[in-house]
Amino acid sequence: MLSRKTIVAPSILASDFSRLGAEMERMTSAGADWIHCDVMDGHFVDNISFGPAIVEAVSRYTTLPLDVHLMIDHPDRYLERFMPFASSISVHLEAAHDVSKTLATVREAGLLAGLAISPQTPIEKIEPFLGAFDILLIMTVHPGRGGQAFLPDMLPKIAQAAFWRSQGTYEFHIEVDGGINALTALDSVQAGANILVAGTSVFRAPDAAVEIKQLREV
Repeated sequence: MLSRKTIVAPSILASDFSRLGAEMERMTSAGADWIHCDVMDGHFVDNISFGPAIVEAVSRYTTLPLDVHLMIDHPDRYLERFMPFASSISVHLEAAHDVSKTLATVREAGLLAGLAISPQTPIEKIEPFLGAFDILLIMTVHPGRGGQAFLPDMLPKIAQAAFWRSQGTYEFHIEVDGGINALTALDSVQAGANILVAGTSVFRAPDAAVEIKQLREV
């Protein structure tokens, strides 16, 4: 049975990359549970962020689990480059790959396997894969850039996923990513989410520790 405690995972996409090591130490000291790494390839989404070298660098400045979110096409081709540094890897349902095979490969490596869906994807599309993933990552903004406003019409998706989980057959985390702050975190947790990816709200907060504490206690 997976722990259902609220997990706060600051996204390094909102960090100051000129002082990445110090930023990771700051998030660790501030009480983050995981560190979220948004990898974008310029094909699956219209943006390029960073690749395995940055994830490896992050791993040298924190002992926290690294939650790697691959917003890339053909994620199966790149898994081995991230696996040595990740604790969990999420891949998109909409990306070009054999979803079941990719998830199985992540699990076989001893990592948590995540399945991510973008806002335009109906939640019913993930139903055939129930039992094949450990994390369902529901994008609450359109993938590709940080700083967007939370999409409240994603809340029914979270609630549906929580309903499936409540039936007792499948056990998985529900993760939300995009526009997360104390207010939207409350709505998300009430709908059933237990992993909160927060970028701007944590990294730009006057006191990151206070912000993380507020997110965890919503």
